[in-house]
Amino acid sequence: MYAWFKKSLTAAAIAALLVAGIAAPGAPIGTASAAADTAVSNKQNFSTDVIYQIFTDRFYDGNTSNNPSGSTFSSGCTNKRVYCGGDWQGITDKINANYFTDMGITALWISQPVENIYAAVTYTGVTNASYHGYWARDFKKTNPYYGSFTDLQNLINAAHAKGIKIVIDFAPNHTSPAMETDTTFAENGKLYNNGTLLGGYTSDTNGYFHHNGGSDFSSLENGIYKNLYDLADIEQQNSTLDTYFKDAIKVWLDLGVDGIRVDAVKHMSMGWQKNWLSSIYGYQPVFVFGEWFLGSAAADADNTKFANDSGMSLLDFRFNAKVRNVFRDNTDTMYGLDSMLSATATDYAQVSDQVTFIDNHDMERFKSSAVSNRRLEQALAFTLTSRGVPAIYYGTEQYMTGGTDPDNRAMMSSFSTSTTAFNVIKALAPLRKSNPAIAYGTTQQRWINNDVYVYERKFGSSVAVVAINRSASASASIAGLITSLPAGTYSDALGGLLGGGGITAGSGGAVSTFTLAAGGVAVWQSTPATTTPAIGHVGPVMGKAGNTVTIDGRGFGTTKGTVYFGTTAVTGTSIVSWEDTQIKAIVPAVAAGKYTVKVRTSGAVDSNAYNGFNILSGDQVSIRFIVQNATTSLGENVYLTGSVSELGNWAPASAVGPIFNQIIAAYPNWYYDVSVPANTALQFKFLKKNGSTVTWEGGSNHTFTTPSSGTATVTVSWQ
Repeated sequence: MYAWFKKSLTAAAIAALLVAGIAAPGAPIGTASAAADTAVSNKQNFSTDVIYQIFTDRFYDGNTSNNPSGSTFSSGCTNKRVYCGGDWQGITDKINANYFTDMGITALWISQPVENIYAAVTYTGVTNASYHGYWARDFKKTNPYYGSFTDLQNLINAAHAKGIKIVIDFAPNHTSPAMETDTTFAENGKLYNNGTLLGGYTSDTNGYFHHNGGSDFSSLENGIYKNLYDLADIEQQNSTLDTYFKDAIKVWLDLGVDGIRVDAVKHMSMGWQKNWLSSIYGYQPVFVFGEWFLGSAAADADNTKFANDSGMSLLDFRFNAKVRNVFRDNTDTMYGLDSMLSATATDYAQVSDQVTFIDNHDMERFKSSAVSNRRLEQALAFTLTSRGVPAIYYGTEQYMTGGTDPDNRAMMSSFSTSTTAFNVIKALAPLRKSNPAIAYGTTQQRWINNDVYVYERKFGSSVAVVAINRSASASASIAGLITSLPAGTYSDALGGLLGGGGITAGSGGAVSTFTLAAGGVAVWQSTPATTTPAIGHVGPVMGKAGNTVTIDGRGFGTTKGTVYFGTTAVTGTSIVSWEDTQIKAIVPAVAAGKYTVKVRTSGAVDSNAYNGFNILSGDQVSIRFIVQNATTSLGENVYLTGSVSELGNWAPASAVGPIFNQIIAAYPNWYYDVSVPANTALQFKFLKKNGSTVTWEGGSNHTFTTPSSGTATVTVSWQ
């Protein structure tokens, strides 16, 4: 689509790799065979990328003429609760000045670009404005304080020309602050369709919003169907708004954006979101990740289920919490870090697609007066060399500090390229493109104590070994280290930037005893040419028959072979393209369900199996299923199953639920919003589960024919 798309690393990127000293023995850099999976045109795979999160209003003011006036603007950003002037022109200026390229950044995540309310909102006498982009009024127009459509297109064009992807924030959960009984508060949550008013929060005769009060976050249901604080909560199950949001996201996809970060996914039904995602993947598939806020390192079953079944990835709050515990707060040890990596690798079906981070706009910054620069640098090094897609919050490379919102959203403090943190990112970010072990590899603990962690990333024959000593006062003697490194001497890919040195590996990967300095971090790697096929990523991980899927990895060869979805072979014209590091294939017309994806080369050599690809029954619509008079005993919950994969194919273990019974419908009535195939005659039943005990309702199967588009509700009585 764009002339600046390249299927090779740019000269600047290659130079950055060489400057960083990343060319380990045998590592092919910038070769054509290692390009397709790392190209800026690859919108489905971010495993080889490093994302830099920009709060647009707080980054750089490139066009002072689009700043607001009056109380909603603060010159010099002395008031962080209103606009401070950052805009798309400012980001474009820094793209063109190579600030991001010099740092090794290959993706920018910018604030929600849509038009926001103009009115100031006063809480306890304090003026607040929509500088953050989360108080939307029209999802099809731009925020003029950020710029025009032309300005955003120029930003995207400039980014792509530098090999940088653009991710937009998008928040279909709500519009803006509103009060049920006061139409004069703010802008009454009004929602517009490209300038035409759809409706406001009060007198909501069309049912565009939920009117169930504010959430107390006591349950998943409470968070979905009640307002998030005082924000006007959108009823996505309304057919008009379902169509509106499917059309609205196309406005931004048509500009060429490469990814979407979805705000507050915990506060919308998975059924509606899955149906919305399916429409995106059928239109213009891009990488999509959501925000499911977790306040602690504890695992959350609903979070895991969403990550594995919704079709989108998540911001990895479990990773975030543990990294902060270990490197920032000293409330856990390296054993906790290792345990988190093991647990999440087990829990998340596509753990390498979860987006890792150490801080963002909704929490205190990682750096504070109590946190040393080295601890921040170590947390960055760990994140950049771990599984997942790393995201760095703007200003982290400049050691910006700040407490809770809005202090963590200050104006960008500096654009220095000489800080150690900047240069840690510069050295390590390009490894995700040059070393597939870091982009796609498994993780294995190789040496550990309370303060020292040595871990290995491995993918095919590529290896990276990372050693971190968080002790600021004691060096560590590392003896008995066994790795997968071939025999040889290895220099630190960081060039000693964080106190690391070289090592020597003997036969069998045994490393000679060495000293890791206090506060030291080192990275050693080997990236020989790969000839055995290995899949690192499949994206999107959900689609219907006829969709095109991108398979990335190494060693596929350059002659077409076969792609398998389960046992179904995809060959010939159904293979859209075949390169050594990337294959594009069309999803076959098979029974819906989850499949493993495998590649067989033209030489009849099989790859690993990539698990969890979800083939849908067809185009999706969101249906609200309601069952009345389903009384339960203590410990029982109600579930839904039926005649299609999306309903579990009659298998109690795969049934949808437990379903809800408090807000939209109250006990003994139950309800759930589910993504199911459009224009389909469904058969379904409800059942009760209490542990291993299953009680089916009697009578004949319920039937319902789904609409070809929009949403619907079906209500039945328990039989």
